[in-house]
Amino acid sequence: MKKIILLLLALPLFTLAQEKTAPASLPKNIVRWNLSSLALSNFHFTYERALSRKVSVSLSYRFMIKGGIPFKSYFDDYLQSGDIRFNEISTSNNAFTPEIRFYLGKGNLKGFYLAPYLRFSSFNATTPINYSGGLKTGDFIGKVTATSGGIMLGWQFNLSKKWLFDFQIIGAHYGSCSGNLDMVSNIPLTSSDQTSLQSSLNGIKIEPFNISTSVNGGGANIKVSGPWGGIRGANIGIGFRF
Repeated sequence: MKKIILLLLALPLFTLAQEKTAPASLPKNIVRWNLSSLALSNFHFTYERALSRKVSVSLSYRFMIKGGIPFKSYFDDYLQSGDIRFNEISTSNNAFTPEIRFYLGKGNLKGFYLAPYLRFSSFNATTPINYSGGLKTGDFIGKVTATSGGIMLGWQFNLSKKWLFDFQIIGAHYGSCSGNLDMVSNIPLTSSDQTSLQSSLNGIKIEPFNISTSVNGGGANIKVSGPWGGIRGANIGIGFRF
């Protein structure tokens, strides 16, 4: 930790040296790989294009291959249902993030920046839910999409003429989400099964989301809606100029 703090304290000196030695004009395009996202099994790539010395636009794409549910501790705290087979949930996701960066120093796509952004996210999930006293299980399969907007504070500087380092210090976004998950039964559900399944679905509560459910002889449906937000920070990216 001490080494990391010393490195962060030394970054301003490094950046000042870069300002004095860097050429007045640098290539206007950057491709960047966010290394920190690998900790959550995400792959995150960005293309950035300069509009002027101090303003750029970028588009990033992030995806996570199918696996266990992320941020499990959050759902452990807020999920109020014993019928969801939580450890067997599988999910994948992707997100597109358009962004505008305003560099506060001399520009050339380096130095401190403020970056308003939008994020369009999509989450695919398969969720097993028990009913009939745990004797039967239905797989609910579907998608939740979210749209949010926010702002990021970061710092980008040159490592060499072609390579650079991007440190996204802190940011946050807020918006809304909606989604549907469906269970399709291979055989018609009996009246008893429908009553039991509806009882299991009625027990699903995840704050602060709104959840509505319905059951019929062919299966069941879960609708999800509500606020959506998140925090970005301490993200490290390596970029290449061209």
